[in-house]
Amino acid sequence: MVDLTRHTGSRGDELVSLIKMLIAAAEPLAGRFNGAGKAAFDRFKEHSDQITADLKGHLNRVNTAQAGLENAFGGGDHEMADGAARKMAGAIFDGSKFRSA
Repeated sequence: MVDLTRHTGSRGDELVSLIKMLIAAAEPLAGRFNGAGKAAFDRFKEHSDQITADLKGHLNRVNTAQAGLENAFGGGDHEMADGAARKMAGAIFDGSKFRSA
C-alpha cells in the first residue's frame, strides 16, 4: 500500500501536465472547427482549468483513501500480533504432551 500511495501521489502532477499538453496541442485546431464541433471545443477550452482541478482533486482523494487503508491494515496487523501474544502469555504449556513421530 505504501508504494501504491507514493505512486498515486506523484501521478496528480503528471496528469495536470498531460492535460496542459493536450490543450496546447489542440490549440492549432481551434480555427478549423465549425458548428457543434467548435462549440464543444470552445467549452472544453473554457472549462479546462476546472476539469484539470477536478481530476487532480479526485486523484488526491484516492491517494488519501490509500493512506487510510495503509493505516488500517497496519493497525490490524499490530492488533492481531498483540492479541496472539496475550493469549500465548496466558497459556499453560506444561500439561501438554508432545510426542515425536
